Amino acid sequence: MRHQVVIIGGGPSGLLLSLLLRRKGVDAVVLEQRTRDYVLARIRAGVLEQGLCDLLREAGVGKRLDAEGFVHDGTLITAHGQTVHIDFKALTGSSVTIYGQTEVTRDLYDELDRTGAPIFHEAEGVEIHGADSDAPYVTFTHNGKGQRIDCDYIAGCDGFHGVSRRTIPEGTRREYEHVYPFGWLGILSETKPLHEELVYAGSDRGFALCSMRNAQLSRHYLQVPLTDKVEAWSDDLFWDELRRRLPAELADTLETGPSIEKSIAPLRSFISEPMSWGRLYLAGDAAHIVPPTGAKGLNLAASDVYYLSRALIARYAGDDGLLKTYSATALARVWKASRFSWSMTRMLHTFPAEGDFLRRMQASEIDYLAGSKAAQTALAENYVGLPY
Repeated sequence: MRHQVVIIGGGPSGLLLSLLLRRKGVDAVVLEQRTRDYVLARIRAGVLEQGLCDLLREAGVGKRLDAEGFVHDGTLITAHGQTVHIDFKALTGSSVTIYGQTEVTRDLYDELDRTGAPIFHEAEGVEIHGADSDAPYVTFTHNGKGQRIDCDYIAGCDGFHGVSRRTIPEGTRREYEHVYPFGWLGILSETKPLHEELVYAGSDRGFALCSMRNAQLSRHYLQVPLTDKVEAWSDDLFWDELRRRLPAELADTLETGPSIEKSIAPLRSFISEPMSWGRLYLAGDAAHIVPPTGAKGLNLAASDVYYLSRALIARYAGDDGLLKTYSATALARVWKASRFSWSMTRMLHTFPAEGDFLRRMQASEIDYLAGSKAAQTALAENYVGLPY
């Protein structure tokens, strides 16, 4: 079979890219290793930048987002005895929207179904061939039968462990990685959110984040050692520790209840360069990973999709200029967003091996943030998302 573009990976970035391309007449097919139910069962972040919201509307999947998403005009940062309100709207004129990644993926699937866009689930053993030639193709096994798709271009949206990045020769790609000495223990609970906005809390006991999915579904996180096991954290133990890391006035209002999901995720910063090789183009976690502190993972994937969709659409209109500059353009934004995620992580987490000097520096940074409109504006600009 033949398609103009093969998209490897059926997460939100691959699905969104498919819809954007097909709306402009570009024939795209998606290959996903897992089942649809597996993809929809993934619990991920839900803070969407304005740019991603606009892309979803462009793809025809903005109706439920606009009806059910919660627009947040700011966030609270508490640490070292201070509480700083970052007013996104006043400082930047923009906001973020709280809408779960699972719901984004569900909306994308529904639109692909409605439009009849082709997608192969349980595509096993995907291999990329001839990416550095004028005739690339992809092979895989589906329902026990070998398949081959000839194409013009390949979009690697298959995540950190996927085949796409590894297809780029080791001598060509350069990888940068920083592994943090802790993880995030997260729970999902059918409880009222702590606050109308997200609360980022730094304390001597470690970092905590109080987030939400909707008015009766909360997502909370604790910084924990990488050696911790989920089984060691009962719900009661989690709630008790969360209270200890919050200011008293917030801890007293915390609503608790049984968790419906609980997991521990390690934190890392990772960037692979370049994001293209021949006719293969990487997007999302296939090329970069950020710690979740700045809520940039899905949003960075969206900016990649923005650049790549426009580059491919322009190519089929006769202009390949954007494709030639895709990697450099995407990486410029990736590095800036990665810096922000790294800086937020450094500012709010405890790093026991680095001692008291770092804690005093963190306290000084929070104190500066509290008294500087310029510092608050810089944080707000990065949080709501740098322009595409």
